[in-house]
Parts: sequence; C-alpha cells; structure tokens
Amino acid sequence: MKIALPVDSNSRETGICPSFGRAPYFLIYETETKKSTFIDNSAIASQGGAGIKAAQVIIDQGATILITPRCGENAAEVITAAGIKIYKTTSDSVADNIAAFTQGKLTVLEEIHPGLHRHGAN
Repeated sequence: MKIALPVDSNSRETGICPSFGRAPYFLIYETETKKSTFIDNSAIASQGGAGIKAAQVIIDQGATILITPRCGENAAEVITAAGIKIYKTTSDSVADNIAAFTQGKLTVLEEIHPGLHRHGAN
C-alpha cells in the first residue's frame, strides 16, 4: 500500500505541510518495502485548481491513502473518486503519522473545507 503525505521539504527530517494543494512535495511511503520517495508537487505554482492538480499527482503515484491536516472539497472529490481514503494528521511528524495509521489510530478527515481560491494570486 502507498501512503501520500504533503510535506515541507524533500528530506527525512521534514514536517507535514499544512496545505495539501500547495505543499512543495509529497512523500510517498510504501508500507511493504518501507521505502520513501519524494515527489515534487507541480501544482504549487498554479494560479487556480492547485488542489485538483495535486490530487492528480498522488493518483498518478498509485497512492491508496492520503494523510493530511486539511483538504479542499474539489481535491477531496477527485481523491475519493479515485478510491483513495483521506485521513487526518495527528501531528507535524511524518513518522508519527505513518505509525498512527499502521496502528489504526488515525481518523478519517471529515472537515473538508471549500478551498482557498486564488491563494497563489496577487
């Protein structure tokens, strides 16, 4: 199973990014191999629709789980339509969130917000 998390940098010491669509990177963690891969979020510079574009990035990586602190409604629709389950983070730590998920301690993200439209615009 592949778990996607929005992260602030492409290093092992990175923290969870509070914004899904505008996260600089996604960490893709494979539970079987315990391998982590960092993916550039090409949606970060988008004028609009960053969440939808970011959702496509994690879909293309074959993720089946997304762990994030928040998610906009348009991105959530795309993610759930692809069969990906969305869970809420419990802390800023990537390792803690992965451990919490594997131990069945994370809850489904239910607070889907309307989106931060024009977030990247001047």
